[in-house]
Amino acid sequence: MKTFYDYYRNQVKLSFEDHPFSTAPKHVWVICRYKEQWLLTKHKDRGLEFPGGKVEQGESADEAAVREVKEETGAEVERLHYIGQYYVAGKGGTIIKNVYFAEISHLEEQPHYYETEGPVLLNQLPDSIKNNTLYSFMMKDEVLTECLKIIKFKHLNSY
Repeated sequence: MKTFYDYYRNQVKLSFEDHPFSTAPKHVWVICRYKEQWLLTKHKDRGLEFPGGKVEQGESADEAAVREVKEETGAEVERLHYIGQYYVAGKGGTIIKNVYFAEISHLEEQPHYYETEGPVLLNQLPDSIKNNTLYSFMMKDEVLTECLKIIKFKHLNSY
């Protein structure tokens, strides 16, 4: 388990164990890959980020991950891999979020993308997102850095 502070100085605990904080988390975040590119979305307020959101009543976190990717990017998830879970002791309360890696089969244009402006494809992520104003605060802490290490080791050995 790794403990650190996020962009807003909230304590974050990140684990790659099987659901160490909750078997029914209320939030998901999905790091997506489509045709050898990273698939992000542009949130209308926060900037570029990987898709994610809240688990709705009656759905599992896995189902929420697939739904959020579709809603925010128009993408169909071919394979979904659980990567880990993190716990944020925030000023507004506690958040427990599953992190996934999704392999995308195809993108489909949609009439709307909910709270986002739709899909953004990048050949590579910038070396320094932390000070880049184009990116959401969610991309600026060690959750992304540590999850990318796991994804590259387990899923992207050919890249």
